[in-house]
Amino acid sequence: MSEQTNHDGRHQISLPAPTAWPLLFAFGLTFGLAGLVTHVIVTMVGVVLVLVSARGWWWEVLPHEREVEIEVPARLQVPVARALARVDHLQLGEAGHRMRLPAQVHSISEGWKAGLVGGAAMAATGALFGIVSHTSIWYPVNLLAAGALPSLATADQATLEGFLASGLIVGGIIHLSLSLMVGVLYAALLPIFPRHPAIVGGVLAPLLWSALIWASLGIVNPQLNQRIEWFWFVASQLAFGLTAGFVVHRSEKIATMQTWSLAERTGIEAGGDAGGEA
Repeated sequence: MSEQTNHDGRHQISLPAPTAWPLLFAFGLTFGLAGLVTHVIVTMVGVVLVLVSARGWWWEVLPHEREVEIEVPARLQVPVARALARVDHLQLGEAGHRMRLPAQVHSISEGWKAGLVGGAAMAATGALFGIVSHTSIWYPVNLLAAGALPSLATADQATLEGFLASGLIVGGIIHLSLSLMVGVLYAALLPIFPRHPAIVGGVLAPLLWSALIWASLGIVNPQLNQRIEWFWFVASQLAFGLTAGFVVHRSEKIATMQTWSLAERTGIEAGGDAGGEA
């Protein structure tokens, strides 16, 4: 943006000329992606729109940028006073200044612990569901394993209610791996929410995850979707979230290296806190 004064004393500024090419490009990109789940013709239309709009957008700025002159109203023609005061810049690692947030995090081991405890709470809720609804603790285990075993996805009710070694092994692996992974995610992400982390991890995250599964499972695995009782599913997610979130929230936080001075980060000098963290 540049400012100039014309021959009759009026002030004008140069601004980029308005253009519709970016909007057309966005439409083309949307059409191109929508065609992946609709029809190939939609993708072809999107590709054509992207190419045409990209060419038009390119020539808006090259070889010369298209600009329009906008007159500055008299009430805005106020001279800008130049400030000569010097600004003191903070140095990284000094006076609490930091590059990234958060400055303190939970350890990965605490995330594993939270995942194990939360997984146990979820398993207890699932066992209660199996006993109340199907008089079998094996039904939720086999139902979980059905997401990976096609033979269980098409099995009848009596088969799912009985003990299956394959269902126990596959369901246990799925449950344990997901619990540990989500526990580590809790340890990494909850410090980002300094206010009410227990509510975020214990209530909001499980509800959002349940809504995502509810919206997608009917497309990904319709047979499994028909067997899930969503009240108990949400209850098990809340049991995990509340338990794992509580464990992470109560664990001790570790100050990250960005709170150290430059000498401590480079190993030139080791303070008391830095030595303790190492």
